[in-house]
Amino acid sequence: MLARVLKILFFGMIIKPVVLILLGLNVVNRNKLPTHGPAILAPSHNSHLDTLVLMSLFPLRMIHKIRPVAAADYFLANRYIAWFALNVIGIIPLNRKQVTRKTQLFEQCHKALKQGEILIFFPEGSRGEPEKMTQLKKGIFHLTRDCKPVLVYPIMMHGLGRSLPKGEALFVPFNCDVIVGEPLSCTSHASALVQEIELQFNSMRSLCSTYRVDEE
Repeated sequence: MLARVLKILFFGMIIKPVVLILLGLNVVNRNKLPTHGPAILAPSHNSHLDTLVLMSLFPLRMIHKIRPVAAADYFLANRYIAWFALNVIGIIPLNRKQVTRKTQLFEQCHKALKQGEILIFFPEGSRGEPEKMTQLKKGIFHLTRDCKPVLVYPIMMHGLGRSLPKGEALFVPFNCDVIVGEPLSCTSHASALVQEIELQFNSMRSLCSTYRVDEE
């Protein structure tokens, strides 16, 4: 209960005002975001701000149900960051280095989905260079394979790599885009799901006000 209150206060009093005042946010198809779980959001990834901005789009009454999936080796390495990530952001830590069996790796994720939560899972795996997409990995397929009713929502995020790129600690206000795609059902092949997400990412670029062709 305390974690839920802390999460509501953090997003209601800090993140939502910062996003509203400091970022020029262009949101397309916001009405396509899931209104309940279980569901999986599959955004592109260039900045730690991606998670916070995406979570800020949901009403505060739902915020405790939005669970980012994040690397345990990064977010749990420091006890203060670990406490904040687990209790305020509400991450589901993914132990990529010590766990190799997919069923065990995604055990907490599957539990969260069964409880009707909405996961944020970056199909690129980790942040790349600012505004440069990297090859999508097949982890999202293994996450969805045992959760047949769950829909996957591709989301193109662009511009936040300039506001807080990888390796930087200074926030710089910039315009950014959040484009919500069409939900995808689970497939029987990893390559098919990854290809569908890539196709949507490519089509959503044209809706980004911050996108420039010369960035590719």
